Amino acid sequence: MTTLSSPNSSTVSPPRGTISPAAFGTYESPMPGDSHSGHSEPAISDNDETELHFVSWNQDYSCFAAGTSRGFRVYNCDPFKETFRRDLKSGGFGIVEMLFRCNILALVGAKANTQYPPNKVIIWDDHQSRCIGEFSFRSEVRAVKLRRDCIVVVLEHKIYVYNFMDLKLLHQIETVANPRGLCCLSHQLNISVLACPGLRRGQIRVEHFGLNMTKLIKAHDSQIACLTLTIDGLLLATASTRGTLIRLFNTIDGTQLQEVRRGVDRADIYSIALSPNVQWLVVSSDKGTIHVYSLRVRVVGEDASADAAVRTPTLLCQNSSASLDALISPSTGANPGSSLSFMKGVLPKYFSSEWSFAQFHLPECTQYIAAFGSQNTIITAGTDGSFYRCSFDPVNGGEMVQREYVRFLKTESRPR
Repeated sequence: MTTLSSPNSSTVSPPRGTISPAAFGTYESPMPGDSHSGHSEPAISDNDETELHFVSWNQDYSCFAAGTSRGFRVYNCDPFKETFRRDLKSGGFGIVEMLFRCNILALVGAKANTQYPPNKVIIWDDHQSRCIGEFSFRSEVRAVKLRRDCIVVVLEHKIYVYNFMDLKLLHQIETVANPRGLCCLSHQLNISVLACPGLRRGQIRVEHFGLNMTKLIKAHDSQIACLTLTIDGLLLATASTRGTLIRLFNTIDGTQLQEVRRGVDRADIYSIALSPNVQWLVVSSDKGTIHVYSLRVRVVGEDASADAAVRTPTLLCQNSSASLDALISPSTGANPGSSLSFMKGVLPKYFSSEWSFAQFHLPECTQYIAAFGSQNTIITAGTDGSFYRCSFDPVNGGEMVQREYVRFLKTESRPR
């Protein structure tokens, strides 16, 4: 085993020094309930109390992973089903990060895990049922993000970017205190973009690695609470700890493209997601309401069948200009605003706000993450072990309609 060291930060231990490209494949799951582990430990009975520590989507929202007090599980979203689970006697996982639908996962142990502590990242090959790489740090890991070409580890004050094939350190980024582990990546193969908190309150740092360019964006006056990128990394959506406004930025020049209002009262934003066609934005918070917003950002002359790589230059040229207001798609509704919005610049900013286009109400006592499913649907996964699917009217908006509810894990626990 080759051991590589990162300066003053971590020890990286990949078997034979590399991860073979052959390790990346689409996972062929066993039947639901077929549990095994890389350490040949006996499976834990599902009758035992299982706590839910963590839930997160994969990169295209087709699956989500759940870290439990027993191990981890992966669920398919459409149709909904448990794809597989791994139960370990050594304890559970506080972070489980998927790489699309392939067999490689990043795992971080929960505090009670006797084998994998919360300051260590495990790169797990589920085909081989074993660890194929490790990163050890001096402080607790706050988040892990994966691309096909890199692994990003987020600590409270620093972010490390590693090459996926040989686990060598590529970049180190210092941030303001980041206990939420905020960081997001683009996932288009030829465009590598990373967004994270900067060194100042309310600031976002955007790294365009392919362009060798860093852009600092003053997104909010308060600390950043949530952020997300489009698949190509060209658009960024953010919210602050006030939780009243969500803003959309061009990551190339830092231009603010749109601002929408969640509400007036302070809220804790749990998740933000952008639809693949950049037509909609969905937000979840501790207020219990899932909000969907219509976006004014459009690719001029866009064609749903056009390749994203072809549309990108048009997006760069058009979406940084002041002509965005004219790019509202005629096939969808616009976000409602105040009847006094015509007095913008005279009355307080509140009266010119754009409000949500569609809404879905969930219990306030549970933390939900929300994303887009197919055909104008929203999917949510909650830390109470619940999964919802609801649909919205793309023309009229309003209250969404519940289409599916599944209790995938019975628990009363909340994530760390």
